[in-house]
Amino acid sequence: MKEPIKVLFVCLGNICRSPTAHAVFQQIVNAQELGSKIQVDSAGTGDWHLGHAPDARSTATAAERGYDLSDLRSRLVTSADFTQFDYIIAMDTSNLSNLQVMRPSEFSGELELFLNYTAKERYSDYTEVPDPYLGGADGFELVLDMIEDASLGLLNHIKAHIQQSDMAGG
Repeated sequence: MKEPIKVLFVCLGNICRSPTAHAVFQQIVNAQELGSKIQVDSAGTGDWHLGHAPDARSTATAAERGYDLSDLRSRLVTSADFTQFDYIIAMDTSNLSNLQVMRPSEFSGELELFLNYTAKERYSDYTEVPDPYLGGADGFELVLDMIEDASLGLLNHIKAHIQQSDMAGG
């Protein structure tokens, strides 16, 4: 697998779930000193919030746990992302469906739901990260819990691929 490995998190507006995943995953990657091997970004499938900072509730909830979303700005996912990213991670099935329509036939990376990387027993009632935008504060806490869990699972998955590539001489 080529390095650096590039990971793109995608939700609808790129102001709640995907920027939170971006910040959480980036911090975990940096804590494990893998920043030179793994690059992270986020985008949305909808264009309502282009160029906007993440939702204030997402930012506040993340900050309470030590994550900084302040430098992130919403952008739209593009067809070029499929040539630039190895992992395109959707927050829900609607976003995944939109991405599958955009997916060029030559894309050889992974296009998956984020919760596929969680410890299944913890979130067995969920298949997708729920959108907290129209809900209350507890929704942002739940989303952050899920993102922290799935981020660890995704990183372990990527590290296993890095090790396989290193062992294969690639």
